[in-house]
Amino acid sequence: MQMPSYFANPNSSLYHELRHHKHSPPHVVDLMYSSSSSDDVPSHQQVSYNLVSMYKQMVLASTKELFMGSPFRLGDEPRPGLGSVEAAPHNTVHTWVGAADVQNHEDMGTFYTAARDPVFYPHHSNLDRMWEIWKTLEGGRKDYIDDPDWLDSAFFFYDENADLVRVKVRDCLDTKKLGYVFEDVDLPWLRTPPTSRKCKLLREARKGLLWGSKPSRFPLVLDCITSVIVKRPKKLRSKEEKEQEEEVLVIEGIEFGSEKSITFDVHIDDEEDKLSGPDQTEFVASFVSLPHGHRHKINTSFKVGISKVLENLEAEEDDDVLVTLVPRVGKGDVIIGSIKIEFIAKY
Repeated sequence: MQMPSYFANPNSSLYHELRHHKHSPPHVVDLMYSSSSSDDVPSHQQVSYNLVSMYKQMVLASTKELFMGSPFRLGDEPRPGLGSVEAAPHNTVHTWVGAADVQNHEDMGTFYTAARDPVFYPHHSNLDRMWEIWKTLEGGRKDYIDDPDWLDSAFFFYDENADLVRVKVRDCLDTKKLGYVFEDVDLPWLRTPPTSRKCKLLREARKGLLWGSKPSRFPLVLDCITSVIVKRPKKLRSKEEKEQEEEVLVIEGIEFGSEKSITFDVHIDDEEDKLSGPDQTEFVASFVSLPHGHRHKINTSFKVGISKVLENLEAEEDDDVLVTLVPRVGKGDVIIGSIKIEFIAKY
């Protein structure tokens, strides 16, 4: 779990000077990295964190909207909501590779310079590989393959003759037609689900102490660790209901400046003074946004599948959940509009 050595060889055309040099091989990549992260995590522990993080990003994102992001159609407001792997490992690895001693972690660490680094291209190819794997999970998952707006979305490129060509999404979905397939490799993260550090009785006792002191007042400025109680619209769902719909935590009205680097973690039924780590069930996800320049306000949402989370926490009978937001980068730069729970069809 490290950058391939040929990207770190100064004599290679794949080498790039503007990188975080402490993250060169054999340093283990941190798939949940932010600029506030420590580089002192032991390698074996970082590998464990990475495996569990990949399980969460791939397995728990059971619907196309959770994995790929919310639909963006003509007339919609931009950035309706990112998908699980776009936040991490996509955005996190961008930051992990980018230079630590420049303002926006150029080149990889910011939107407008990332493609200057040769590692940008295999990084994105690896995301395509994850997409291929995601579609095979749980007997087969469905992306936007039946959505004509998505299939006919077009992009313009210059070809090898410097001629402008239009390429539609539907032209790029079959890798075999593009002349390649992804290698089949072992996927240890599939066998590495998160675990809860506390039993249900201890969590319930802790929640009982906090319940009356956590009013839900929105919008709120995320300038410190903040917990809110969120009502569940339905509980004790049948097996068939769980197979048809994913229970989803929805954080709406996430507002910040486009030039800002933003990271905050999302926990469920956790303790503010003793937060769970990335390999534990209570730590459910991280919202991560890279700086984009061109100063303007971004207003977006973040959706996280929590069906398996509540099952693992033995919280399926609970009327409410305690949601804790932990700002890591951009503390005080983010406004949260609301938090709710809804259900999204899996197919």
